[in-house]
Amino acid sequence: MSEGTGSQTGLSQAEAFARIRLLRSPNIGPVTYFHLLQRFGDAQAALEALPDLGKRGGRQYSAAKVDRIEREVDAARKAGAKYLFHDSPTYPELLREIESAPPILTWRGDFSLAQQPCVAMVGARNASAASVKLARELASGLSQEGFTVVSGLARGIDGAAHEGAMPHTIGVIASGIDIAYPPQHADLQERIANEGLLLAEQPPGTEPRGSHFPSRNRIIAGLAAGTLVVEAAPKSGSLITARLAGESGREVMAIPGSPLDPRSQGCNQLIRDGAVLVQSADEIAELLRGFDGSARSSLREAAFPEYDYEIDEGADEPAEIVDLLTTAPVAVDEIIRQSGASAGSVQMALLELEISGELHRHAGGRVSIARGGRI
Repeated sequence: MSEGTGSQTGLSQAEAFARIRLLRSPNIGPVTYFHLLQRFGDAQAALEALPDLGKRGGRQYSAAKVDRIEREVDAARKAGAKYLFHDSPTYPELLREIESAPPILTWRGDFSLAQQPCVAMVGARNASAASVKLARELASGLSQEGFTVVSGLARGIDGAAHEGAMPHTIGVIASGIDIAYPPQHADLQERIANEGLLLAEQPPGTEPRGSHFPSRNRIIAGLAAGTLVVEAAPKSGSLITARLAGESGREVMAIPGSPLDPRSQGCNQLIRDGAVLVQSADEIAELLRGFDGSARSSLREAAFPEYDYEIDEGADEPAEIVDLLTTAPVAVDEIIRQSGASAGSVQMALLELEISGELHRHAGGRVSIARGGRI
């Protein structure tokens, strides 16, 4: 199994395979994956520990089957895709900084595009003709300014952004790397894979589900120094992407529109909430050029303070925290404070609960008991 451009010194084929297997195992999300690697040193040791952790959490646990991962790796190879791991030296720095950064990505195309300054461009699927034209022109102008344009391959604004920036564009999809979605963009997706860069977090062969799109949106926002919303309704995935960008300290920009058009109300709302009003590629380029992490936009969600959650070697005994949890999300630092236990002991308890399927993790370092879990 080759990671290609993403390979890093010292990662053996066995460890790479074990990492894929660990991430594909039940109830293992990015946060739990990173904690397990930190606690046990490598994925092979973490896999060996999973049954015992599940038992301590009250459930019988089985990791992903080896033959399933073998089929996945074979499918990725047949699709011409390569794997990128979180600690690869070529893993995009801005993406690495976000909460719940994807531990493993599959990709096709020119990975150097992810190393260049990136701007995300998103908007309505049922976009107006004028906004589609504007998105295409803005993307073209930004590509000429040296930016890679990132979007999600949806109909409307996304598709126009990719077409305008080609070949300086990254398509982030909610399916496996070998599944075209939407079907109308199958040719565009293949062109991006051949001329630009195509990224997927889901395993090869995975059809897109509703829950995959917010995950995809965090990658789109995470890759870029700023996110531009061209046209969007008040309750849309584009606004989720913009707010994720704001939460990560990135620039959030929006094109203003008529208050009489529902497709402009989302952008106008973003501007009212602190996004920067922009109207040209030059304005966007000036705002993002030399981005140093200090955003002019003030679009932010409430921050949740967090402890340093290192799990030290002496934290084998999990804290008794079940009684502190309900189905309402609560910050992990609040659990640590109320339990009186060490951060490491609390994290061990959370690991056991999550592996046994009894814990949900939420944005901002918050957790809750899964519905139907023990309380």
